[in-house]
Amino acid sequence: MSLILSLIAFLLLTAGTALFVAAEFSLTALERSTVESNAKTGGWRDKYVQKAHRSLSFQLSGAQLGISITTLATGYLAEPVVAKLLHAPLAAIGVPSSMLDGIALALALLIATSVSMIFGELVPKNLAVAKPLPTARWAAPLQWWFSRMLTPAIKVTNGTANWILRRLGIEPAEELRSARSPQELVSLVRTSKRSGSLDASTADLVDRSLQFGERSAEELMTPRSKIEALQVDDTVADLVLKAMETGFSRFPITDGDLDETVGIVHVKQAFIVPVADRASTRLSAIAFPVATVPSSLDGDAVMTQIRANGIQTALVVDEYGGTAGMVTVEDLIEEIVGDVRDEHDDATPDVVEVRDGWRISGLLRIDEVETETPFRPPEGEYETIGGLLLQELGHIPEPGETVELTEFDPDGPADDPVHWQATIIQMDGRRIDTLELTELGRRGKPGKSDESDRSERKKE
Repeated sequence: MSLILSLIAFLLLTAGTALFVAAEFSLTALERSTVESNAKTGGWRDKYVQKAHRSLSFQLSGAQLGISITTLATGYLAEPVVAKLLHAPLAAIGVPSSMLDGIALALALLIATSVSMIFGELVPKNLAVAKPLPTARWAAPLQWWFSRMLTPAIKVTNGTANWILRRLGIEPAEELRSARSPQELVSLVRTSKRSGSLDASTADLVDRSLQFGERSAEELMTPRSKIEALQVDDTVADLVLKAMETGFSRFPITDGDLDETVGIVHVKQAFIVPVADRASTRLSAIAFPVATVPSSLDGDAVMTQIRANGIQTALVVDEYGGTAGMVTVEDLIEEIVGDVRDEHDDATPDVVEVRDGWRISGLLRIDEVETETPFRPPEGEYETIGGLLLQELGHIPEPGETVELTEFDPDGPADDPVHWQATIIQMDGRRIDTLELTELGRRGKPGKSDESDRSERKKE
């Protein structure tokens, strides 16, 4: 009878260890927002989960105390009982009597420890990580009452640990930090997209929104080379004609070049001028004052500046005081929701997948190249893919010129990088307008053809 009772006690103590382990891991795996939401709409078990989560440090100390008690008691009860059960089988197989006690005790220790580790720790731990909320609903009530009954002992052990932490200059926290940095959220969104938990369009929208504040005005602007401007001597009739030719609606008014911009006009301002007077009305008479922002200003601050002025446009000024570009509310919206085009915009997208690779606008930012294609550009002092090519070539290229690029892949073999070929398709003055990227593959990659490697990367 005593043997049976000891075995039952062993099983109950192992179950107790499992309870405390499950409570510990499930409570730490839960987000505060999830706990609070379920406590408002769920049952009594969710209320206990909320209570335990709000005093997390105390509950974890209680769980550790419970694990220590049950583990020690398990060893005290199980080892002699299991050793006694092993005596007869060991004697039957011919183990000498002088060695019987030692071998039986060693085997009993191994068996008891293995059972306690697997069923008392590993199984409940994996269950709590895989299903934290259901596990916490079952474990938290018992955990909370256990901690309440042993409050004095837990306060002593927990207080001692907190005192040591404070001596080390660390302030103990009662709850887990639920806030996440933008970088952590971006990583979470991308992981959710890859796993299918978040659809691709929603994930891309959230991703761009989170990164918007980290963009600078220089990254958001339309570069100087693409700005269409009018002169102070031009008339409203010239404004209407320019809008019809370009499809643009906003134009800087300059007294020479863009560094001498005196204002901004919108094509809708032409409608306040009678048709008969448009050929004689100077644009300087209707221009709005020009707003300027430094090129280093972050996206959120740029948004605030643009929303504060009626024309919803600002010139971007570089560190030398020159005009680097122009940023409009459309530029900011596109940075968040993606490419926005109307009937006046160029219908050609910035990235087009062709048979052998990708045809790309030379003005595409490096981070956009990484997002839209498998190419991972090496680090350098450039902002666009066109800038990378100019750096590699060392001169202003002609259409048809090619340059080989070496991809920077932190997850790939450093001694066998992926090689790409960039071909200049079209120039716009001294600027690379369009280029084509073709993957050449790894030079020394054994066992797989370059064509197969490229096919796999396209799928990714």
